[in-house]
Amino acid sequence: MSGQFDYFVIYAEMRTGSNFLEENVNEYPGLKCYGEAFNPVFIGGPKKSDLLGVTLASREANPDVLLDQMRIQTDGLPGFRFFHDHDPRVLEKSLNDRRCGKIILTRNPVESYVSRKIAATTGQWRLNDLKNAKTAKITFESAEFEEHLEDLQSFQRKLMHGLQVTGQTAFYIAYEDVRDIEILDGLAAFLGVDHQKSRASKKTKVQNPAPLSEKVENFDEMERALARLDRFNLNRTPNFEPRRAPMVPQYIAAAEAPLLYQPIKGGPGARICAWLTSLDGTEDADLIREFDRKALRKWKRQHPGHRCFSVITHPVHRLHRTFCDYILGAGPDTYVDMRAALRKNYKLPVPEAWTGNGWSVDDHRAAFLSFAKFVQGNLNGQTSLRVDASWASQTEVLLGLSGVQVPDMVLRENDLAQGLEQLAAQVGLTSPGEPPDISTGPFRLEDVYEDEIEDVVRSAYQRDYMQFGFRALSKG
Repeated sequence: MSGQFDYFVIYAEMRTGSNFLEENVNEYPGLKCYGEAFNPVFIGGPKKSDLLGVTLASREANPDVLLDQMRIQTDGLPGFRFFHDHDPRVLEKSLNDRRCGKIILTRNPVESYVSRKIAATTGQWRLNDLKNAKTAKITFESAEFEEHLEDLQSFQRKLMHGLQVTGQTAFYIAYEDVRDIEILDGLAAFLGVDHQKSRASKKTKVQNPAPLSEKVENFDEMERALARLDRFNLNRTPNFEPRRAPMVPQYIAAAEAPLLYQPIKGGPGARICAWLTSLDGTEDADLIREFDRKALRKWKRQHPGHRCFSVITHPVHRLHRTFCDYILGAGPDTYVDMRAALRKNYKLPVPEAWTGNGWSVDDHRAAFLSFAKFVQGNLNGQTSLRVDASWASQTEVLLGLSGVQVPDMVLRENDLAQGLEQLAAQVGLTSPGEPPDISTGPFRLEDVYEDEIEDVVRSAYQRDYMQFGFRALSKG
């Protein structure tokens, strides 16, 4: 196939005008759209069981067979319409294929919802002549509409993400523009066809041109329901964090018990390791570490009935632990270069080299508060330094962990004894009790905690506070 594309796809949904757009596309020389070629129920159109010599069964076994036949048997550029519930294999293939021309057809979701309900009521999904028109009033159902809206938005997000990560563009066209000759000519030019139409297709007619108020029985109720929908997502907590990797090499398994710990850096890792060894009566060196994905699969096969778990910590406690372990101290885990950058660029009031001499509780409080303010900006994408796993939001870390292994249990550090007891019982063991707290740093959090620290940390970790229901720590 010559030109920029080998085939094209019209990404659309039911009742968005895709039939009408297909008719207009097919009137251009060199373009041929084959309907809903990858609808899971039929092939090309309702009641059809084969297309271009490819049966429905053959297409289900391998959709590439039909794509190949389209290219082979079409004198020009072949294409098809694709909805969100069509064959996902074709969606992935077409989105990643630069030789596929992408057209995205959209319509006001309220109008498409009402149109779909009317069509379902009347049984008329397509109109060729006004004299055959059927109409009906429908009842708006809020939950049903929200499900419809989520399907549309999820599909559009998937399309946009696919285009962005592959550096491609698409031709966008709205329902109202399908009759615009100049826009249709522009679409044809996008697909490589230099031809100008004199008029739009007249085969398919608009079925329900009346205003929504005349098509919806409970129009006032619909208006109130739509007003409650946060169309612009005004209450969304902005998220500028990079996505986290699953961090499989950090996983830790007990020497004998079928338990796998998925650590969140900055959490109670030392305490959990101590509990795992106490559970088995082994040593820390006996714990299984340095997993890769192959080793993880092998471990799971060898430990039927296994449980994987993680532990979340109150954000203030976790950030203070991170500050003491990685920023302030002089141990092997200290981020020396990061501390130097924080001192130089963000005026973090910590010594260049940690000795502990002359370090007061007021010094500690001021430095920790300064670090919390840095993290607040860092998570919002306002600094040049990396978002380290030790202070990345626990929500984002858990999402990353779940990419390979969803934890069976997510325990809370403040209820560790109860959580570990339940975890051990699930694999037929008795918990040896809560492991002792292993405090780090020159001062405890209780010594420096104040309302301003809570406020800054809450602002930095809005997602975690909302996601996990964390409350403000109590003083004293």
